Amino acid sequence: METRLFKGKEKISLLGFGTMRLPRASEETQKIDEETGQEMVDDAIRNGINYFDTAYMYHEGEAETFIGNALLKYPRESYYLATKMPPWRAETKADVNKIFEEQLQKCKTKYFDFYLIHNINKEHFEMAEKLEIYDFLKQKKAEGKIRYIGFSFHDSPDFLEKVLDQYEWDFAQIQLNYLDWTIQDAKRQYEILAERKIPTIVMEPVRGGSLATLTEKARNVLKNADPDVSVASWAIRYAASFPNVLTVLSGMSDREQLEDNIETTADFRPLTEAEYETIEKAVREYRASFAVPCTYCRYCMECPSGVHIPKVFDRYNQYFARGDPDKSRFLSEYAWVGEKRQAHNCTKCGVCLSKCPQGIDIIKELEKIAVFAADK
Repeated sequence: METRLFKGKEKISLLGFGTMRLPRASEETQKIDEETGQEMVDDAIRNGINYFDTAYMYHEGEAETFIGNALLKYPRESYYLATKMPPWRAETKADVNKIFEEQLQKCKTKYFDFYLIHNINKEHFEMAEKLEIYDFLKQKKAEGKIRYIGFSFHDSPDFLEKVLDQYEWDFAQIQLNYLDWTIQDAKRQYEILAERKIPTIVMEPVRGGSLATLTEKARNVLKNADPDVSVASWAIRYAASFPNVLTVLSGMSDREQLEDNIETTADFRPLTEAEYETIEKAVREYRASFAVPCTYCRYCMECPSGVHIPKVFDRYNQYFARGDPDKSRFLSEYAWVGEKRQAHNCTKCGVCLSKCPQGIDIIKELEKIAVFAADK
């Protein structure tokens, strides 16, 4: 397994083990299949993976307990453990401390190597500042209970600059993949972090699994270029090819996915120029299947009513591109847009209409999505 150097001393595996999509006991529950999960953790460590990422919210609060138990038989200094503080789950500073102590207990550890403020956007950052979470984490770092402080990010590049200006960070975690490079402006986010020499941890390199399946035409572009590798491997290699990337997290739900990712990163090859061109061609084919021809240019923003028009269209497009009859996944992903930023908040003011270079009837599309989302 290739490793990358952090702070001049920590050798971090290029592939990180995410725990948001662990194998489940059944399709109807978030209960973890602990036997298969343990086998996957053992396989990961045997193949050189040493970075394990979890969070207070994953698997309805069970992921931290699982990974704590799964890693218990290994020397604590042999792996790096990361978890996150969810600002929206705390109302007081006492709640912040309670959550942190609970995490230590669940993970069966005396310290966390990497600790993040979870899901930073404008709303959650305001919560974190009100609760003085960063100061709390600095205190825990001084006590030896946290080694490195960072955050996971879901907002604009401009807001990323503000967060970075506010405090001193050891690392940051962003959503980076070959679709979100433009759609969510991961390009600028990555560049900002690289310019400031803040190591980047990648989340969602396969975009929740959607870049492992794509559409038939998009898949064929990749398969014709290299029939011997998986579709998912293109996404992992894309994310890992950036020099400021420390590790690429993958939430693997079965041993086959783990084995494929290990094969991709064990003898890692950065993408060639020809391979970048192949990915761009696959992206064009994939986007052609979208229900709304939004290019995420953001010319329609900011909406006076607060609707995040590009994100709303993106979630809707992803659902239809997958051809997935299970609406629950769409609703789960749509919830991450934020209730105040969703389609139903559109007042039909029309400010956005003249700004769209694609000529999209934005009001009509938002109304359609609002009805679709409400029909549960």
